[in-house]
Amino acid sequence: MVEVRFEAVLEQHGNGTALVVPVDVPATFGRVRAPVVVTINGHAWRSTLMRYGGRDLLGISRANREAAGIAAGETVAVELVSDDAPRTVDVPDDLAAALDAAPGARAAFEAAAFTHRREWVEWVEEAKRPDTRERRLRGVVEQVLARDAGGRAPGGSRYR
Repeated sequence: MVEVRFEAVLEQHGNGTALVVPVDVPATFGRVRAPVVVTINGHAWRSTLMRYGGRDLLGISRANREAAGIAAGETVAVELVSDDAPRTVDVPDDLAAALDAAPGARAAFEAAAFTHRREWVEWVEEAKRPDTRERRLRGVVEQVLARDAGGRAPGGSRYR
């Protein structure tokens, strides 16, 4: 298990926020896109480091910024721990049925990255009304099949 602690400024990058990871990520974690458990201000979550513009970055979602009580421009203390646990997603029964009903959708869903699968499941589960959930189930199947055919990744039609 690899553990790294550092302080960094949370930077605004377009519509997102990220911080620069000040270590040689491939040498430290064994790969560029290293899966890690992040802890900031006592809030922990699973993430993956990325390289963009020659820098190793950790993107931080709005939900995680709010849970950790941080904002862009602040200097934050960060702990990264290598995350070797399997990344699985619990697919709700209605989504599983919708994927199974469309030829090739289940295989394409399972072949997608963990983050994409997790986002699709979260999008379906966030629906409050049954008709919204049904529309989102159809939307996930469409996105999965479009992605399998070379289309856009999750989120392209998320907010129809």
